[in-house]
Amino acid sequence: MNLTLKRNFLFLIILGAVLPGCMNAYRQSVGGNTDQVFVKIYFTDFNTAWQGVLDALKSNRLDVSNREGGFLQTRWSENTSEKNFIDSFGSADTVLKAQYRFRVTVAKGFYNGSPSVKITVQKDQLVQRDVLEGWKPLETDSIEENTLLYRIGRIIYMRMRIAQLEEEKTKKALENSKF
Repeated sequence: MNLTLKRNFLFLIILGAVLPGCMNAYRQSVGGNTDQVFVKIYFTDFNTAWQGVLDALKSNRLDVSNREGGFLQTRWSENTSEKNFIDSFGSADTVLKAQYRFRVTVAKGFYNGSPSVKITVQKDQLVQRDVLEGWKPLETDSIEENTLLYRIGRIIYMRMRIAQLEEEKTKKALENSKF
């Protein structure tokens, strides 16, 4: 009985490690959509969220900025040296050129009766392995997208906290002026 449990557990571990890689290879072989979109909901107003996104993307040049539509897109940024450095530890060949861009959408909404904002982040990564091959999309590792969402969340939190402290300071000043 104990040996059977160990075999089943080992089988589940191996299956859990192999299956996601097989699915990605299958999707790429049949031409499926390999784009990944990362979503997070923040309990704040649209203006605070929009400014948070702009602050988080401050180091990237913007290509499209549509506040009414809630859409931002950065320009293509070259990251060949970073890709070659990361891939040198793996089994992948070096790349001739690599570039990426972020696409961010900010949408107003309500979540459980509270005003909220849904922010989606998508990173497009293109690589060129040799001169004859051309640009090919590369699936992301999700680190930069999650980092960007975390950074946006921290900026939103700091802005809301500063607004709360200023409101408390104003109330205290009004109470002291009455006496």
